[in-house]
Amino acid sequence: MDVLGVFDGHSGWTTSATLRQNLISYVATELNNTYKAVAEGTPSSDAIELAIKTGFNRLDTEIVHNSVEKVFKASSKTVAAELLQPALSGSCALLSFYDSRTNLLRVACTGDSRAVLGRRSDSGKWTATALSEDQTGSNPNEANRMRKEHPGEEHVVRNGRVLGGLEPTRAFGDAVYKWSRETSFKLKEKFFGRTPSQLLKSPPYVTAEPVVTTTKVTPEKGDFLVLATDGLWEMLTNDEVVGLVGQWIESQAAGRQSKSQFEVAWSKIMGTQGNGALPVEKGADTGAEGQKTPIRLHQWGVDPEAKNRFVVKDQNVATHLVRNALGGTNDEQVCALLTLPAPFSRRYRDDLTVQVIFFGNGEKTGEVLVNPEATSPDENPKAKL
Repeated sequence: MDVLGVFDGHSGWTTSATLRQNLISYVATELNNTYKAVAEGTPSSDAIELAIKTGFNRLDTEIVHNSVEKVFKASSKTVAAELLQPALSGSCALLSFYDSRTNLLRVACTGDSRAVLGRRSDSGKWTATALSEDQTGSNPNEANRMRKEHPGEEHVVRNGRVLGGLEPTRAFGDAVYKWSRETSFKLKEKFFGRTPSQLLKSPPYVTAEPVVTTTKVTPEKGDFLVLATDGLWEMLTNDEVVGLVGQWIESQAAGRQSKSQFEVAWSKIMGTQGNGALPVEKGADTGAEGQKTPIRLHQWGVDPEAKNRFVVKDQNVATHLVRNALGGTNDEQVCALLTLPAPFSRRYRDDLTVQVIFFGNGEKTGEVLVNPEATSPDENPKAKL
């Protein structure tokens, strides 16, 4: 089974670092126990889904609650600062699990990162299918869930945020939305912690339990999966992302056809521009309900319908997506957005983490393929755009 994921931290880096180091192993332990419990065959889909959720919840319990117990036992401000950092910051998590024997793809989402499947249709163009929802207070499904869990609390979701503060409704860490008032006050008295919000009446308000979806992958249709943090989806629609990957695939195929060495070198350096039409069936995007729409184009003064917005000049498809999200053919804008120093850059763009996974090689296999090529055509590639 292939497991891939992205972790998007907020209010600090310690929670996402903890997930990177531990989440897959926690889930793997639960899956191993689930498979061992079945004498013959494989566990049911419900059992596998429960194992994934249990792994997520166990790690969050360790981060948020077990750390507090250790802090109270230690009674040391130095120890408290170290143990509580992953609890006080937060992180979203998006994991995918692919079984090449059955071609089943499971996606577990906690937070507002997003998974989108690309598939070639009979027309030859690509279609986009969202495999996750953005779990924020602006999502009616999440807002309704929270109101049911906290009846009578009119401000449980305010301005699209949990208690008016946190945007993701599901996340690891973010303990101030999970600790009891008693625990919060105890930490404040002993370790100079924050005063809990007056709106905090019936915690926890935020959960790390993921929503898990299962999809049958069709390698012979050229299926691919895009996993990305919300920074990408603030700039591009699902259709655009899938169309851009399709554009990159076509460019790679064209590059393998007979070309002079000069033409190959020139395309690597300068890139190629399309006619403005991405090879995607627009409007065919399914599962996009409850998802945020791109907000940055209006902020940047970019016309989403403008022709020749996009360019193909990267050997790495994830870099191709990031470049076109930041400006595409507008090199000055790309450079400006990349060189803005933190924390000022946060006003104009969010962090960007992107993975693109291709399922198999035509009809030969359903295994995941890896594209290790870097962006730079130099012999010694550097991490740059």
